[in-house]
Amino acid sequence: MRYWQYRHSPAIAGHDVRLIIDVHFTAWESRLLIDGAEVASQRTTMRSPDLLANHHLAATLPDGRQLVVECGYISWITTGAAARVNGQLLWESHPGRPIALPKSLKAMASPERVAQSKAQMAQLKRNWPSMACDIGIGLLFYVVAKQVDLPTAAITSAVAGIALAVVQRFVKVDLLGGLARFGIVMGLISAGLAIAFQDDRAVMMRSTIMGTLSALAFLGDAALGGRWLGKGLSNYMPFPMNPRRLALGLGILGLASAAVEQSVIIWGGKDAWLNWTTFIELPVSFALIMLIMRFARA
Repeated sequence: MRYWQYRHSPAIAGHDVRLIIDVHFTAWESRLLIDGAEVASQRTTMRSPDLLANHHLAATLPDGRQLVVECGYISWITTGAAARVNGQLLWESHPGRPIALPKSLKAMASPERVAQSKAQMAQLKRNWPSMACDIGIGLLFYVVAKQVDLPTAAITSAVAGIALAVVQRFVKVDLLGGLARFGIVMGLISAGLAIAFQDDRAVMMRSTIMGTLSALAFLGDAALGGRWLGKGLSNYMPFPMNPRRLALGLGILGLASAAVEQSVIIWGGKDAWLNWTTFIELPVSFALIMLIMRFARA
């Protein structure tokens, strides 16, 4: 299915020359038309060795001269073209500019990076059920907290986690990610704190406590080489990871998150805390996790 089209009109005296570039989700195709008739075309698919290699469309003009039109990407969102007749350059869409991606972008489009992107997409496809469960439990906590109170929300989300762990025993799809047991233990501790302290502020504090405990667990694992938590998470990464570095980065992130969350509790209150933990903390943490993954690459 086509999602974009580029058009160029090479200026060749005596002829109406049109270059049409159609971009699809898995391929791009160029077509050369002279005086309304298609005379040449070329198509490059995701399976091609070089997805962004330039196209060269050749045709013979009515007077016998040889026309060659070269086209390709000059940025992620722009295409360029040049027309030569009998080897002589007669027209350029972007005069003086080579038809090629800048070096920084070309490196990102290398076969190695394309293969890496495919591996990442495959990994994401495998992990989406566990990601959906994590998000679902978080939203469940938010809704129950808004409608009832924080202690009930903590207990409800813990029960939901245990239910998922039970279901996991009967299905092949991974519902709880690489740290299922760790997450369930943390959920039970959270529910225990909620039961022991039937107070909104105490329940908010349990997130800080849980975050600190989790961070200390990751830091302890890092001190031991990342053989448990770091290794468990690295198994779900699309490329090799250093388990110790991964655990170290996540431990530091956990302590920083706990400190920020405590600040929100002190100066913001319940509503600010709910909004932070449900809608803001996740994207911020995700961005930081990307940096941690870069740090942990083996």
